[in-house]
Amino acid sequence: MRKHFVYAAFSILMMGALPVFAQSGMTDSQVIQYVQDGMKQGKSQQKLMMELTAKGMTQEQALRLKKMYESGQISNSSGISDRISANSRMRQGKLNGDEQSNIKGYNKMQLGMLNDSTMYNPDMFIAVDEYGRPIKPVKPEDQVFGRNIFTNKNLSFEPDMNVATPQDYRLGPGDEIIIDIWGASENSIRQEISPDGCITIPGLGMISLNGLNIADAREYLKSELSKIYANEGNQIQVTLGNTRSIKVNVMGEVMVPGTYTLSAFASVFHALYSAGGITDLGSLRDIRVARNGNTVANVDVYEYILQGKTEGNISLQEGDVIIVPTYEAIVKVEGKVKRPMKYEMKSDESISTLLKYAGFFAANAYKNSVRVVRQEGRQFSVATVDRNDFASFKVMDGDVVTADSIINRFSNKLEVVGAVYRPGIYEFCDNINTVKELLTQADGLLGDAFTNRAVLYRQRENLTSEVLSVDVKGIMNGTAPDVELKNNDLLYIPSIHDIKYAGDVYISGEIKNPGIYPYSDNMTLEDFVITAGGLKDEASLVRVDVSRRIKDNKGTEVTETVGQNFTFGLKDGFIVDGEPGFVLEPYDQVFVRKSPGYSIQKNVKVNGEVLYEGEYSLNFKNERLSSLIERAGGITAFGYAKGAKLTRVANDDEKKRMEDVLKLMRRELGEGLTDSLKLELDSVFTVGINLEEALAKPGSSADIVLREGDVISVPEMTSTVKINGAVMMPNTVTYMDGENVKYYLNQAGGYSQSAKKSKKFIIYMNGQVERVKARSKKVEPGCEIVVPNKVKKNRFGDIMGYTTSLASLAMMVASIANLVK
Repeated sequence: MRKHFVYAAFSILMMGALPVFAQSGMTDSQVIQYVQDGMKQGKSQQKLMMELTAKGMTQEQALRLKKMYESGQISNSSGISDRISANSRMRQGKLNGDEQSNIKGYNKMQLGMLNDSTMYNPDMFIAVDEYGRPIKPVKPEDQVFGRNIFTNKNLSFEPDMNVATPQDYRLGPGDEIIIDIWGASENSIRQEISPDGCITIPGLGMISLNGLNIADAREYLKSELSKIYANEGNQIQVTLGNTRSIKVNVMGEVMVPGTYTLSAFASVFHALYSAGGITDLGSLRDIRVARNGNTVANVDVYEYILQGKTEGNISLQEGDVIIVPTYEAIVKVEGKVKRPMKYEMKSDESISTLLKYAGFFAANAYKNSVRVVRQEGRQFSVATVDRNDFASFKVMDGDVVTADSIINRFSNKLEVVGAVYRPGIYEFCDNINTVKELLTQADGLLGDAFTNRAVLYRQRENLTSEVLSVDVKGIMNGTAPDVELKNNDLLYIPSIHDIKYAGDVYISGEIKNPGIYPYSDNMTLEDFVITAGGLKDEASLVRVDVSRRIKDNKGTEVTETVGQNFTFGLKDGFIVDGEPGFVLEPYDQVFVRKSPGYSIQKNVKVNGEVLYEGEYSLNFKNERLSSLIERAGGITAFGYAKGAKLTRVANDDEKKRMEDVLKLMRRELGEGLTDSLKLELDSVFTVGINLEEALAKPGSSADIVLREGDVISVPEMTSTVKINGAVMMPNTVTYMDGENVKYYLNQAGGYSQSAKKSKKFIIYMNGQVERVKARSKKVEPGCEIVVPNKVKKNRFGDIMGYTTSLASLAMMVASIANLVK
């Protein structure tokens, strides 16, 4: 359980988008112990994650520990295996707070924040100091080239233990020697070299191997073993088994100076990686390896990064000391180079070397000189270094070298735009230096080119502009002299469409594709009708109107005439009746009228107790209810004419008026009240009718005129009456002929205490609603008697507010009711 909790904590930390670094760091063992202690204290995983992050645990460290748990390298609460404790502890020890405080120039922000690139880091990160305050991110151009090579998690320089042993590898105490003998005799001897440098072979005794390289040791052992394995058929093979560990010291400007236990195959770069990399003050160009008091190697990391040279990255030996001094000079390169950033330079290196490190100039750089800003005493100085002096001009610490871009202009450019086949930029040269030559190079003029006058834009030497008129037509036919061009000239050839807009024409009405169309010369009315898709079925053939705007460009006064109108008739395939071939002009508007003798079917429905129910088309615009019932075969013997009702679909005008009233209600009463009243629009509403009277008196006011979408429903005879609302027991009872409202109220137990007796009303089956003003009001089969409740008493202010609102509501409801009558 404990192991799983630690694993979960590491997994959660790995989900963070960005690593956050504090001043103090933790070793792997400390992290594991901290999680275990927090688990005992009942801390949540999220709290432990935040605390570990604040203490310096990195996402890289969490990932490594998670992998160790998955592989079984951490098997109990004691923490971390011996194999990990030495090297990995040192590797993560670079975040130790005490050690950091002793390192000048230590940049907390760079630890673990660099990506996989060995050159520079293009990403932006967020880090915090020991107080949790954000640290300003380091931009790529402000990073030192190569500084992050020893903090790259994917570039550890760890020696490969699976390759063949180098022949120059020198044996020492702790190395394991494997001797295989086969042939006439067979034997295998595995011996670890003792602290005094010897191995013991039965029959030979102690043999000293200390200091011998692997090749010499192999020959020496073969010679000695031949004394006891003298048969010529014997074969002897000497190989190196497990290698010893060595201790080396890494000193100077590294993140965590100290003594490190490494593999005997370890190199200088691996030791620097184990020490956490180079500090901000450390040098990448002059790393020294001391052995027995003598310098045995000088390492220039730039040679490895830029050229792949590994001469200085020698294999280490016991007791070696790696010394990282402070840098000699940091120079910044900015502007138009391929890799603008800071570089560590040696005292004898020049601008040429610096540009090589920066990848040389970018494509758009000005390459003849660079600008160098240098600190001199109490102020700065600037030097312009010519291209010929790049190799001799030595850089100094703090220099800022800038490569400018080239000027954004052309030395030999001509341009032609407008009505030519190939508009664009052309070379200004001996073969193209006149208007005619430029137009020829552009494949000539388009058919719509306006050749009487072209425009030539020219830039003077003082960078001001002038415009010249060009007779292109005369130049091309040889009647006018050709015009010589200058650098940066721009020739504009206008189109006749640019000079004069042809205009458009408009058509609407009973046409298949109404809209605006471009005007064409000699377009007739018939042509335009065909272009617009032809006439619709409902189009009138005797009335097509054309409206034309008044155009008098020489007019000197305003006239009252605003347009000229023409009327035509069409027949026999769009031939204009009366004036064939009427030619349209730009901006004419054509209106195709609807034929007054054309109408589409308007359908209604009859449902219920009629002889032939279903859908019917109206015969006349004013066909009435009685006529439709007669066409439907009349009411059956089971139909109840008084209960018939009509539902109608609101037309657009009715919907618009109802929406306006509802908006007014919401504005006056507020959204809350209108929502509580559940006022909403419905496209279908009921019209109260008296079918019995309509059939008895055809053509009377009761015989309503029908319209499209009406639905007439004739119900069966219903012998019940429903009593609802503020009564003791709402009920449905049998209709009794001759009984009044009081009788039916008694059938429901009479009024309840909250009943508003004076406001009771009857809803009849045909949709009509009538208030009961006297007890003798007639009750009919299928109707519903409703007794409303009294309004609850409220405070005076509320009553006044409700009174005002309800008064407005009453008027608006009445308005809606009037709309649908």
